[in-house]
Amino acid sequence: MGMSVGGEGGEDAPMSDINTTPLVDVMLVLLIIFLITVPVANKTVKIKMANIAYQSTISKAENIVVAVRGETDNSCGVYIGPKRVKFNELQDLALGKLIAERDKLSAADQKNPDKYPEVHIRADKDTPYRCVGGVVFTMQRVGYPRVGFISAPKKAT
Repeated sequence: MGMSVGGEGGEDAPMSDINTTPLVDVMLVLLIIFLITVPVANKTVKIKMANIAYQSTISKAENIVVAVRGETDNSCGVYIGPKRVKFNELQDLALGKLIAERDKLSAADQKNPDKYPEVHIRADKDTPYRCVGGVVFTMQRVGYPRVGFISAPKKAT
């Protein structure tokens, strides 16, 4: 707090200086409150979108390629090769393939996820997310350590 002792006009003269210390204190408190509450009130999540770099994949014979597309009857079309399969069939086929490939590996290689086959998902660009998410979930639940997507690179302009 500021205090005036004496002055130009003596002790009886009114003080004409404004004490700004309480004002500065209040402003600093308000500034701190606003700095804390503004990020909390902001409802958007800032993310940095990844730049897609297309990497060529080495396709192994044991990899599973699953095609997914949304059908006209609002169902999910899941295909292994040209054959359409249901989600429970997909799970059974994928589990059978994973067990067969695991049995071919040595005991040491069975602990290495790089030795297992991968799942490559090809999805139509207009496919609903629930269809693609269902395939990813099914394949991860079966036990495949690597599930990836195959996409076409952008055409050069």
